[in-house]
Amino acid sequence: MKDTVFFLPSCDTCRKIVKSISPKAKLHYHDIKQHPITEDQLQELQALAGSYEGLFSRKAQLYKAYDLKNKTLSEQDYKHYLLEHYTFLARPVFVVQNQIYIGNKPELVAQAIAALSHD
Repeated sequence: MKDTVFFLPSCDTCRKIVKSISPKAKLHYHDIKQHPITEDQLQELQALAGSYEGLFSRKAQLYKAYDLKNKTLSEQDYKHYLLEHYTFLARPVFVVQNQIYIGNKPELVAQAIAALSHD
């Protein structure tokens, strides 16, 4: 997978992070709402992350709406929900030089951006 950021343009945090990336960075911007993640892409992300659960956002409004906190989810369940609706993906997700950076914690974002500048 080429260097990519999976993000949601309507998310204020994602917009702020994407805006902080150098325009010189060779990065593919993947809008997860306009272009939902395919099963193949999700499998690649899972291979890098080590689990589907690691890619899953418990902050998604649908997490609460589906009452998922009161259910025991398997890896297949996480995969199902990630493919079902884009908001279940923790975001942004950077894949840079076959390393994955999931979420918006400042230290992770800084590591992803630093990795981009080492081309």
